[in-house]
Amino acid sequence: MNIILLSGGSGKRLWPLSNEVRAKQFLKIFKTETGERESMLQRMYRMICEVDKKANITIATSENQIQSIRNQLDEKVSISVEPCRRDTFPAIALSTAYLHDICGLDKNEAVVVCPVDPYVDCEYFKTINKLYIHASTESSNITLMGVEPTYPSEKYGYIIPKSKDAVSKVSEFKEKPSSDIAKKYIESGALWNAGVFAYRIGYLLDIAEKYFGMSKYDELLDNYKELKKISFDYAVVEKEHNIDVIRFSGQWKDLGTWNTLTEEMSDEVSGNAVLVDSLNTHVINELQIPLIVLGTRNLAIAATPDGILVTDKSKSNKLKDVVPNQRPMFEKRIWGEYRVLDYNIGIDGQNYLTKHLIIKKGRHISYQRHKYRSEMWTVVDGTGKIIINDSVKNIKRGDTVCVKPGIKHGIKAESELHIIEVQIGNELTEEDIERLDWDWD
Repeated sequence: MNIILLSGGSGKRLWPLSNEVRAKQFLKIFKTETGERESMLQRMYRMICEVDKKANITIATSENQIQSIRNQLDEKVSISVEPCRRDTFPAIALSTAYLHDICGLDKNEAVVVCPVDPYVDCEYFKTINKLYIHASTESSNITLMGVEPTYPSEKYGYIIPKSKDAVSKVSEFKEKPSSDIAKKYIESGALWNAGVFAYRIGYLLDIAEKYFGMSKYDELLDNYKELKKISFDYAVVEKEHNIDVIRFSGQWKDLGTWNTLTEEMSDEVSGNAVLVDSLNTHVINELQIPLIVLGTRNLAIAATPDGILVTDKSKSNKLKDVVPNQRPMFEKRIWGEYRVLDYNIGIDGQNYLTKHLIIKKGRHISYQRHKYRSEMWTVVDGTGKIIINDSVKNIKRGDTVCVKPGIKHGIKAESELHIIEVQIGNELTEEDIERLDWDWD
């Protein structure tokens, strides 16, 4: 199978556990059969490979999620990077062109597109395989997955099939309705639109050419900021008459709010927390200080470096409207992770930021320099090598390094390396990084 996984979202509905960088698909909240924890992304990858070990998986995402993807999957998947957000049709057009122009797939090859973060069972992936085969062998231009509804939901769009067969032509689509109208749709055989579909690569590239006036990967990438923001449903699906739908009746759930997420969490308590005499309450604590919860009902409680949340689960859908805009205080990277310990502004207007960096054994931070900030590193545990202006030396616990603006620098961990980093400057942003070439070997 060729599969494009759409990985996006700002994470606001699951704040403070997620943000634009640390989105919900990267949260390790599920347990495998061996007792290890895995994320939605890792679970999705594992279950796809159980159905098709040779699956060609590409993730369409933004640049700020690349580090998290590589941290969890290394180089196991390809990544098509959006330069900016332009909705689902530009993202899918870019990733489809990526498959053709960069990965070398033929225009007659089929591809399945699906979100990266639904909570599903193995039947879901077997149905995805059916979509792929159908799109490869049948004459329909698009093949959709239609989920058998379990209740009259107002959250999903509806697909109206022409028959109740396992595979049917599509009659029409309906937008998210009221509960009463949704009930009538279901009685007439309507299906939830799961946002999962398959098509031939050439079909989608032809539409991109008509819509944007271009279909080559390099052209789409260079002009991406100018592409019209529009969803795949509006640009393609609702204008196409030759569409089939394949029914799916297995487990399928959107874990987009604390209410739905906690229904599938493996444990009621995660982290340094104690839960006593409570009912239907879930607690997650990522802080070093203890968290004690007594006698509560129907609450979701989360304490992370980004903030603290206490919410009635039934009210958690309102969270997105009140989440503050702030820089992420914790982030997973290819090389390891960092946690912000303090961020403030001095009396002279200079910003200062303190981080705890953990660099995995054998990994390294890119060789780089900054224009606007100084950095001071104190090694508190582990050993490694540091490079300053092309000169390499060993570092160990107790060593300190001061890096002025313009100085080239990088670190590699020989054992797991813990570093306290202090940044000082007028501008403390990820944009103030010029990455340089260096071969540690």
